[in-house]
Amino acid sequence: MKQQDKIPTSKVARATQFLKTGAKIGGNYLKYNVKKIIDPSISRDELHQDNATDVYASLSELKGSALKVAQMLSMDRSVLPRQYVDKFQMSQYSAPPLSGPLVVKTFRSYFGKAPHELYDTFDINAINAASIGQVHQAWKYGKKLAVKVQYPGVADSISSDLKMVKPMAVTLFGLNEKDVERYTEEVESKLLEETDYELELRRSVEISEACQHIKGLIFPKYYPELSSKRILTMDWLSGQHLKDFLQTDPSQEVRNQIGQLLWDFYDHQVHHLRQVHADPHPGNFLMRADGTMGVIDFGCVKVIPDYFYDNYFTLINPDTIEDDALVEKIFYNLEFLVKEDAPREKALFTNLFKQMIRLLGKPFAVDEFDFGDHSYFDTVYAFADELAKVEEIRNSKVARGSKDGLYINRTYFGLYSMLNELGAKIHTTRPDWLRSKKQLSSVEA
Repeated sequence: MKQQDKIPTSKVARATQFLKTGAKIGGNYLKYNVKKIIDPSISRDELHQDNATDVYASLSELKGSALKVAQMLSMDRSVLPRQYVDKFQMSQYSAPPLSGPLVVKTFRSYFGKAPHELYDTFDINAINAASIGQVHQAWKYGKKLAVKVQYPGVADSISSDLKMVKPMAVTLFGLNEKDVERYTEEVESKLLEETDYELELRRSVEISEACQHIKGLIFPKYYPELSSKRILTMDWLSGQHLKDFLQTDPSQEVRNQIGQLLWDFYDHQVHHLRQVHADPHPGNFLMRADGTMGVIDFGCVKVIPDYFYDNYFTLINPDTIEDDALVEKIFYNLEFLVKEDAPREKALFTNLFKQMIRLLGKPFAVDEFDFGDHSYFDTVYAFADELAKVEEIRNSKVARGSKDGLYINRTYFGLYSMLNELGAKIHTTRPDWLRSKKQLSSVEA
């Protein structure tokens, strides 16, 4: 894989890169329109493929928050055409890596030493490279280590990058501007946390220790003495990312076992820790033939406020959806409905969001759920497509949904997607909080 010798770090340099990308996209549309005149039956697939290739190439060079947004959008197949999803998923662990001299420069900035002075051995060539940083192999203490090195300038460019990504998301992907604005506000706050490796170190230790009881999950040991604000050292975990793991043709039993680990891992975090590893993409999990799984990268952790938790999971309760008065109260609390809604809008949004809750809450309504049921996911994606076409949503002057829901919804969508790819059948085992509304905290407006 070709290495990068430098990353554009100034606002001018990064803005120029966005402008170049915009020009390429404009050229792709022109080429598509000319072909459309010649052959009216031509589909938009080639246009999407060309745009996806150009946008990914540009964001890969910029790295940081721009590439992270691409990664996050790739997890939502209801938002983007398939061509974007396939291309953007590469940002999870296959972005172009930094060259050796830039890696050494980063170490000297934070330790005053080159990496070979800190470790017994250090592979200067990255093994994996993603949106925020890249991973190197090293040896020390007689152990194989993973060393995550953050790209230069990532933390300083978050705010300006998101401002430039916003119009691209609105025009290229056809997203609602208000929703994108709300989305980027929450993303910015989480990305600032994600670039703080000292915070990630604390959270990694805290959550991995709290989940040690889940048999089959493997967590690395972390090394504070070899870590800093932009460098993080941990044990090297063996295993394969989801796509490579599936190519080994694992048995259904192993698929179910790993799927159950994923479900139990997230269930415990959400309902017992009230904070969650909110980056459930395949690059953060290492799957093994024996049905065990390694978990890495706690950079993105969403702390769940009690008020949001009580409302959100009361709503997910299958019993709640038939209680119109309670549903309306929660819809206002979670900002699915707003006081400015006219009666017609209120009726429309209430009906749409009820359908959404019934659909997405299905796994919670049973003791066992087959995530390999493609008909279920076809229905989810079809509903999302229809939702995206509703004019009242696209033209809404207010963003719908609590900002706290952005990362929780993203977490569950990522979890569902991985379980679907695994084709896993899961024991959801409805917990006490879901069996009866009386066992939940009160939902107050």
